[in-house]
Amino acid sequence: MKLVSAVIKPFKLDEVREGLNNIGIHGMTVTEVKGFGRQRGHTEIYRGAEYVVDFLPKIKIEVGVAEDRVDDVVDAIRNAADSGKIGDGKIFVSSLEQVVRIRTGETGTEAL
Repeated sequence: MKLVSAVIKPFKLDEVREGLNNIGIHGMTVTEVKGFGRQRGHTEIYRGAEYVVDFLPKIKIEVGVAEDRVDDVVDAIRNAADSGKIGDGKIFVSSLEQVVRIRTGETGTEAL
């Protein structure tokens, strides 16, 4: 089992959700986060004063999947979140040791 975490631009969330639905992935966790990468934030002008916004709003999506679905999930997220511009985000894949569905007590891939 794997945990696929993706940090994307907020306006791409609906496209990513739809892309995952299209490949049969229906559950995910979504968190509003802030961060920056190579773009290092940006400057804004407020009431005539210029200031630097270091942390930009982003969305973090987490999806638990069986190992044989990882490539499909990564491809769906990448295709939906890609705008071709800096700051599109990153996808991280890590191992899941155990998953337990609270309501039924199911474990492993059955709990996904």
